[in-house]
Amino acid sequence: MRWGLRGKGTALPRLWLFTDRSRLIDPRDQVMRLPRGKAGVVMRHDDDPGRAVLGRDLARICRTRRLLLVVAGDTRLAAAVKAGVHLRGGRWPGPVRLRHNRLGPGRVGGMVTGSAHSVPDILRGHRAGARLIFLSPAFATASHAGAAGLGPLRWSAMARCLAGSPVAIAALGGVTGQTVRRLKAPFAVGAIGAFDPGRDDR
Repeated sequence: MRWGLRGKGTALPRLWLFTDRSRLIDPRDQVMRLPRGKAGVVMRHDDDPGRAVLGRDLARICRTRRLLLVVAGDTRLAAAVKAGVHLRGGRWPGPVRLRHNRLGPGRVGGMVTGSAHSVPDILRGHRAGARLIFLSPAFATASHAGAAGLGPLRWSAMARCLAGSPVAIAALGGVTGQTVRRLKAPFAVGAIGAFDPGRDDR
């Protein structure tokens, strides 16, 4: 599927799979089918009793297939599986911000991403050290049934608030190969089940 993404060359993946306990019960197979070395995974699966086991499995798959893995809202699990952290609303989980440049007790390693639904969220994520921020919902999505999306004009205007900074802005929410073309140059896209990239072993 052609996504029409544009931007400067970087090591950050352009395609990201978001796990979702209700819409993608077991994401292992879909993660296995992500293009080798060209995608990332945001592990959510909140309140899943098997979350720790899933985290270890996804970390192993991501290492094998050279995918980036970040864990949403759980620095302990991120540290345990040597993954990065995904900040909801640009906020570090817990009462005290944990630094992300070392491994060890209470530390995490790897990159930091974030989610945002507003300009303050984007700015907060920037200050928190996120390198990639998913601005959502770009369009109406099953994850937020009945809620209106930002739409291409509002999404693009909000995405420009960090113009000139090293932080990349990604589109999330109702994003497909067709709808992404209505947005102005998103650096990357995140989705749950909208893309099926197939196996790429090159």
